[in-house]
Amino acid sequence: MAFNGTWKIDRNENYEKFMEAMGVNMMKRKLGAHDNLKITIQQDGDKFTVKEASNFRTIEIEFTLGVNFDYSLADGTEMNGNWNLEGNKLVGTFTRKDNQKVLKAYREIVGDELVQTYVYEGVESKRIFKRG
Repeated sequence: MAFNGTWKIDRNENYEKFMEAMGVNMMKRKLGAHDNLKITIQQDGDKFTVKEASNFRTIEIEFTLGVNFDYSLADGTEMNGNWNLEGNKLVGTFTRKDNQKVLKAYREIVGDELVQTYVYEGVESKRIFKRG
């Protein structure tokens, strides 16, 4: 339940390099690095509702731990995968539908921050959020 709440982007680490590895064009990378993302997470047992609101879109995702679902990134990349809880960390494993490459995502609470880590094709990026 530690994830519950609203989280506002505070800073990024290596995010543009990550987007470049994902194949996002330069213009979208520049915009994406300043998207003012706000995430609202609500956990009820194994079920999560995550609302993502940015300058570009607002979506709501519902998922159950360990159950695959389809997800579309802000740039339109289609993925399928799932989230699992490993200790106090949410671990997501998603496969791109266009090239079958795997994106790993991690969400964990570190101090008073939500740290989201992405790993794709050997490129690691972090997005750090503060309670908003």
